[in-house]
Amino acid sequence: MKYLITFFTICVSFNTAIAQNTPVGTFQADSDIGNPKKAGSAVYNQSDQSYTLKGAGYNIWFERDEFHYMYNKIKGDFILTANFEFVGKGTELHRKTGWMVRESTNEKSPHISATLHGDGLTVLQWRGSTGAAMRDPQDEIFAVDSSYNIIQLERAGKKIIMRAAHYGEPLEIIGSHEMENLSDEVLAGPFICSHNADIVEEVKVWNVRIDKPVGDDYNPGRSGYLGCRMEIINVFDGKRKIILEKPGRFEAPNWMPDGKKLLFNMDGSLYKIPVEGGEIEKLNTDFAKNNNNDHGISFNGKLLAISHQRPGLPGGGSTVYVLPLEGGIPTMVTENTPSYWHGWAPNNKEVLYVAQHDGKTVYNIYKNSIKGGKEVALTDIKAGEHVDGCEYSPDGKYIYYNGNHTGTMQIWRMKPDGSGRKQLTFDKYQNWFPHISPDGKWIVLISFPPEIDPNSHPSYKRVMLRLMPASGGEPKVIAYLYGGQGTINVPSWSPDSKQIAFVSNSGK
Repeated sequence: MKYLITFFTICVSFNTAIAQNTPVGTFQADSDIGNPKKAGSAVYNQSDQSYTLKGAGYNIWFERDEFHYMYNKIKGDFILTANFEFVGKGTELHRKTGWMVRESTNEKSPHISATLHGDGLTVLQWRGSTGAAMRDPQDEIFAVDSSYNIIQLERAGKKIIMRAAHYGEPLEIIGSHEMENLSDEVLAGPFICSHNADIVEEVKVWNVRIDKPVGDDYNPGRSGYLGCRMEIINVFDGKRKIILEKPGRFEAPNWMPDGKKLLFNMDGSLYKIPVEGGEIEKLNTDFAKNNNNDHGISFNGKLLAISHQRPGLPGGGSTVYVLPLEGGIPTMVTENTPSYWHGWAPNNKEVLYVAQHDGKTVYNIYKNSIKGGKEVALTDIKAGEHVDGCEYSPDGKYIYYNGNHTGTMQIWRMKPDGSGRKQLTFDKYQNWFPHISPDGKWIVLISFPPEIDPNSHPSYKRVMLRLMPASGGEPKVIAYLYGGQGTINVPSWSPDSKQIAFVSNSGK
C-alpha cells in the first residue's frame, strides 16, 4: 500500500521558482504585488521543507503596496503558523515579513498582515477597503523585540487574530481586528517587503503550517475525521518535517528500535513507514484488528504491546496484548476491560496500563506481568480525579504520568510501587502524556489550553509540544500545532534521544 506525501509532492519539481504565479512547495502561487522596481523570488528547499523569499518594494502602506508574495487561495477559517528569520542585517529598519491575508493581488486590495519588521516591531496592520489608508492599531500590544520568530495568523469568521512567540515560549496575542471587506475565499501566505524600492531583502521561513480548524461542536462520527500529517521534529532546534499526509485518521507513532521506521495505528491496524517517508507496510497482528492509539515497544526492542478493542465488553472492550515486534499472534495480559497500555518496564517482563476495574468509576494505573496473573493497582484516586499516560524511566526508578490531583492536569512521577508521588509541572495548561527520552534526560509532553476539561484530551485543538528535564524544570515549547488526541499518546522518541514523531491535523 502506498500513499503520496502531499507536502513533498504537490510541487516536487519546483525546488526553485521565479516570480509571477509559479507554484512553490505547498503554495499555489508566487508573485510580485504592485510592480516593484526589482523583482522578487521564492525558493523551496525540499530537504528541510523551508522557503527563502526575496523581495523589494517601496512599502506596504498608504493606499497601495509593493512587495513579494507567496500564497494560496483559502476558504473559510484557517490558522497560519511559521518561523520567520531575516537574512543579513538589511538596509531599512522597517523591512517587513510575516503572514498576509489579502482579497486579491491588486496593489490597492484590502488586506491584513501579521508583520515582523527589521527592527523587531511586531504588529497587526490592515487596509479595510480598496485604496484606503493603512491602519495600525492604536490600543494593541506592541513589541519592539527582534527575537520574535514565530508568527501566527488565525481567521475565525470576520475576526483576524495575530499571535507571536519567542522560540520556546507560548504564543501570545499581539492584536486582533474585524475585517468586514474580505470574501470567504481569500489569498493567504508569507510576504517580504524591503521598504526601499532599490533594495532586495531576504527572509527564511520554515515550519510552515496552514491548518483548517473546526468548531468546538464538531463531531467526527457525523462529519468524518480531519486529515493527518506524520511529522518528525528535532527537539533541540524545533525544526519539523512532514513525512506523510493524507485524509482520514492515523495516530500515535512509535519510533522503531533500528531508528529507520515509525510504527503507527490506522483504521484498527498497525503500519510501519520509513522515517524519510515512502511506502507503508502493514504489521501482522492476527485477530487483533481493532487496535487503538495505545501501543509501544519493549526496551529490548523485541516485543510490542497493543490495546485491541473486543466488542460487547465494558468501556469499549480495550484489552492489553503482547506480541513479537515483527508481528504474530497476540497474547492477552488481562481479561479486565477497559485497559489501555501505556508503558513497558525496563525488565521487559511487565507492562503498565490505565484501567477502570474493580467496580471503580475512575481510571487507575496498574502493572501486570506480560504472562498475565494478578494485576497490581499503583494508584487509588478519588472520584473526579483522572490519571493517564504512565511510563517508566529507562533506569526503572520512576513511573511518570499525568494526573489532575490538584485540579488541573499536570505531570507527576512516583516510585514503581506507587509511593513517593511528586508533581513536576505547575502551570496553567492541561499537560498530558509525558514521554521519557531513551537516555533518561528529557520529557516531551503535550499541553492543551487551560480551558480544556482536565479529564479530557480532545482532538482538534491548538496545542503545544513541550520539552523539560526529566528531573523537573520549566517546560520549553518545541512545536505549536493543531492536534490533540492521537498526537503523542505513546512513546515516540528516536533511539538517539534527539527527535520525536507526532501527528498533527487539518481539514481541507
